[in-house]
Formats: sequence, C-alpha cells, structure tokens
Amino acid sequence: MLIFGGSLLVVLAYLLGSIPFGLVLTRLFTSIDIRRTGSGNIGATNVRRLAGNLLGFLTLLGDVLKGTLPVLLTMALFRGEPRELAETLTACVAVAAFVGHLFPVYLGFKTGGKGVATALGGCLVLSPPAVLIFLVAFVVMVKTVRRVSVGSLTGAAVLVPAVGLFTGSVPYTSGCLMMVLFIFIKHRDNLKRILAGTEPTIDQKSDKKQADS
Repeated sequence: MLIFGGSLLVVLAYLLGSIPFGLVLTRLFTSIDIRRTGSGNIGATNVRRLAGNLLGFLTLLGDVLKGTLPVLLTMALFRGEPRELAETLTACVAVAAFVGHLFPVYLGFKTGGKGVATALGGCLVLSPPAVLIFLVAFVVMVKTVRRVSVGSLTGAAVLVPAVGLFTGSVPYTSGCLMMVLFIFIKHRDNLKRILAGTEPTIDQKSDKKQADS
C-alpha cells in the first residue's frame, strides 16, 4: 500500500508539473504563442518579455506552486513513516514535478521550461534557508550583470551544497543535485552565449533565436 501510494504521488506530481502555465496564460489573455515567439520557452522570463510583468509573475507563481504543492502533500501524508523512506519519497515527488515541467506530457514531452522555478518550489519546502541563499545569489548576479540566466545558474550552483548543509539529508541533496544538473543542461545555449558575450540582458527584448532562463 505504501509503495502504491508513493507511486501515485510521483505520477500526480509529474502531471501537475506538466501544466504549462506560461502557455495557458498567454493563450487566455493574449494572441501570442510563446512557443513560437521570443525565445520559444514557456517559462516566466519569456512570458514577461512578451506579455508583460503581470502574466510573467503569474507564470512564475504557477511554476513555483507546481513544485511546492506535491511536496507539501507528500510530507503531510507520510509524516509518520521512517525518516529515510519519507525523505526518499519526498525527493522523488519533487523531481517528478520538475521533470514534468521540463518534459510536459500535455505538450507531447516537448517545449518544456528550464525548471528553475519548479525546482525552487520543491526546495522551498525541503529547505527554506537554501532557497534564501539561492535568491541572494540570484539577485546579486542579476543586479551585477543584468542577465537572468547568469543569476539562475549561479543560484542553482549554490543550491545543492546549501540543501545538504541545512538538511543533512542524502535524498534531498541527491534530488536537488539531479534537478540542478538538468537546469544546467537546459541552459546550455545560454552558457554558450554568456561565454560569447551575446546573452541578452533584462533590459533587452528577446529576439526570435534567443533563449531565456
């Protein structure tokens, strides 16, 4: 029964993570198809650039909650189970929601986001202090270099050791590491442009071939 319940939560987390809030909101309130405009990414940064701050914020909020809600539910349901088992299951649920955002079933496993907000949503429950450190690193880097991708990658780089330090949990740290590795993989084009000095700043509008975080 425990295995069945845990497996069901993982599947539900993936399905929730697959909801493309950026696409849904821009379809409802604009005529833009963000998969074919700007960077082509369904995340909050592309939505903000193309559809304004409000829809960008709502997309960010939705993407964060996709990571937060299933983790909260898992912790509540399995609170009385052995610690290692409960932490392993919780980490799996966080990763499942994250994978859903990257490879959404509703979009044919394509055109997913880059996962930063959904990963943070899950980690916010696992380790609030670690997310605070991410946010500090993110804000400092964005204010310094004016590039969201640099802030996201810097924050992601410090997130794993921060989760390990504050939780002491191997499952939580391993799950966070897996998400961060995928975040860097999804940002590979950004990394190339950062090295080439062509990555757009937060003050620039995205061109069709540019990608965001």
